[in-house]
Amino acid sequence: MDIMQKLTILADGAKYDAACTSSGVGRAGGQGIGNTAAGGICHSFSADGRCISLLKVLMTNYCVYDCKYCPNRSGSDVPRTAFTPQELADLTIEFYRRNYIEGLFLSSGILKTPDYTTEQMIKALEFLRYKHNFWGYIHAKTIPGTSPDLVYRMGLLADRISVNIELPSEASLQKLAPNKTKQSILAPMAQIAGGVESGKELVRYKNAPRFAAAGQATQMIIGASPESDYQIIRLASGLYRRYSLRRVFYSAYIPAVEDTLLPSVDTKPPLLREHRLYQADFLMRQYHFDPEEILSEEMPNFNPYLDPKCNWAINNIERFPIDVNRAPHEELLRVPGIGPTSAGRIVTARKTGSLGLAELKRIGVVLKRAKYFIIAKDQPAGLRAGKESTVRALIDPGVFSFGTEQMSLFGPAGGRLALPGAKDVSSIAEAAEEAVLCLAANL
Repeated sequence: MDIMQKLTILADGAKYDAACTSSGVGRAGGQGIGNTAAGGICHSFSADGRCISLLKVLMTNYCVYDCKYCPNRSGSDVPRTAFTPQELADLTIEFYRRNYIEGLFLSSGILKTPDYTTEQMIKALEFLRYKHNFWGYIHAKTIPGTSPDLVYRMGLLADRISVNIELPSEASLQKLAPNKTKQSILAPMAQIAGGVESGKELVRYKNAPRFAAAGQATQMIIGASPESDYQIIRLASGLYRRYSLRRVFYSAYIPAVEDTLLPSVDTKPPLLREHRLYQADFLMRQYHFDPEEILSEEMPNFNPYLDPKCNWAINNIERFPIDVNRAPHEELLRVPGIGPTSAGRIVTARKTGSLGLAELKRIGVVLKRAKYFIIAKDQPAGLRAGKESTVRALIDPGVFSFGTEQMSLFGPAGGRLALPGAKDVSSIAEAAEEAVLCLAANL
């Protein structure tokens, strides 16, 4: 099999790994070729809408594991192949020289054992770094069960290494990925977190090698198992705290293989749910929300028609309006339409004078949302609007493009109220109107 045939098979096998991340590291490439700009590397988008910026490929799609959701599992009837370390390094450097790519995202099936496969990946990275003198961005996926010394060696070669947590609970992992264990995933996570922290201490030494300078990330599959959104964001919050993750990526389950333990192949990927998880994740990382503020055991799933921040604001309407000329920074962050950048600008600008709606608009505040929750110089009593008007202004205009029939408003509990999807009414406008009335009556 020639190299391009291998590339076709192994690039296709890697498409389910989320890789929409910039380099996050600002070192130069020294006397070699390639570099990792602090602002990240160039991004493009794949046919399924996922952000890619690297040559994203598997070392091999041979696999001794039988993860039920994976198209490359041991029982799957797909063409199999593997790169040699030399082939992969040569291919990467050739693509870089042609200006096709900026770096490499490398994952793999498990050939023989996790250690054997990792050794092959390390050899490929050593060829790139030391033979081709390539010092561009490399993200390598660690295989659960790999020995600590090999994880460490990979961390010295790659800018970012990560291990996928795969599924949101140990029970689902045992059911759908019986060859993997919670410990085999969390142990390398802990090692990588410790290595990254130790590497920060070594920067004082001039030529000391950095361990995974861009940190680590992880990915979990959403929709293949029954966990609620609340369980998922609590897990993500715990991972951020315990393992110093840069990002948790959420991958909507794409029914690519049939199994009695999985959703039907005819099931649509839960893209709206994935979208809401990313929004909630951003609230936790950038806005300092706790998972319990976003969802709860009583309300365990996202509102499909309102983004999590707007949903929180409507459910905590008694905390508003707040005065933008007096409120502390952390309260400004809670207002729909005010983000970290505009909140900082407000705090700075109000030192020189009171702010009105015009000034807030110039600062970057999204007044279409924020005006219902704030007091300003020319709006001293706040905007007195009914719940229906407020909900109408906050409803997510893009929600119907995801197909809202995949979720209901009040989660899996009995007696829930199912909101209409776009296909249930004669037009998108009617669906939006029905949603407004439903939300206003029940929030």
